[in-house]
Formats: sequence, structure tokens, C-alpha cells
Amino acid sequence: MASLPSSAREAATDLWVFGYGSLMWNPGFEHEESVPARLIGAHRSLCVLSVHWRGTAERPGLVLGLDRGGSCIGLAFRVAAARADATVAYLREREQVTNIYRESTRRVWLRDGSARSVPALAFLVDRGHAQYAGAMAPEQRLHLVRQGHGIGGPNVDYVRATARHLAELGIPDAELEWMAARL
Repeated sequence: MASLPSSAREAATDLWVFGYGSLMWNPGFEHEESVPARLIGAHRSLCVLSVHWRGTAERPGLVLGLDRGGSCIGLAFRVAAARADATVAYLREREQVTNIYRESTRRVWLRDGSARSVPALAFLVDRGHAQYAGAMAPEQRLHLVRQGHGIGGPNVDYVRATARHLAELGIPDAELEWMAARL
């Protein structure tokens, strides 16, 4: 099992993982803490055609990706060093079904009053991948979300749950708020 490069770990070798979508409300791995955090240089966007979890090849859904530019507030999860390799393996299996994301170590700034920044594992969208949806009209995005249904369930549920969780955390996201209001 491949392990994460040491640059993605704190001195104590704990692993930090940045969640910006469903990882925020359904991480699926044990963690010691979760802290609101900001990643600079990428933003949350409904820009990935889902042909597995929230859609099919015939009727794709649309899920979130970290796309270049701007910034994103999400959650940083600290995973104990003893569980780091197993967590990375789990995340690769979950997030890389079609290799749409580029696994990257990015610095995130914790929003817990500590002024700390930590290197965190993040999955950024690969703009060269066939599933990258890029810029499209909001109505097109809405259509894809409404039609999508994959092994993870209805795409509508994914968007609503993410929008609801962001609202509970006090994290504004105009795109998801617009979308959820129309579902």
C-alpha cells in the first residue's frame, strides 16, 4: 500500500485531509478532530460529471470538485499517524474511481483562532479529464443534478446534503444555495 508523501504530514506524522463536499458530512474515516479551514488557490464547484456515485454514463450527475482559482472554506480533518496509510487508501478508492482528481498536498489555514496552517491532502479536479464539466449555464447544471442517480443514490440528495451542511457550519456558497433552492 502506497503511503502519502511525508510533506503532507505534520512533524508528528498525523495526516490532515481537506474536505469541501461530501467528505464534510460523510468523511467515512476516523479522525481526531475536524476544523474549519481555508484552502487558497482553488474553489468548490459543481464541475465533475458523475458516472459512478451520483450518475451513470448514460445519465450523468454532477458533483463537486476543487477547481483552480479563488479559495474554498471546508473542513480539515486530522487523522492519527497510525491510521494515515489506511485513510489514504480509503480516500483513493472513494475519490479516484475514474481518476478525475489530482491528489495533492496543499496548505490550508485552520479557522480555529490558532492562526495555524497545515499541509493537507486534497483532491483537485483534473481539467483535462473527460468528466470535467467546466463552465456551463446554471440551468444545465440543475438538469444534470436532477437526472443523476448512481450507486451512491440520487444526485439531488448529494447537493441538498452538502448545501445543508455548509449552511449549518455558516459557510456561504452561492452556487449550492441557488441549486438547493431549486431542487
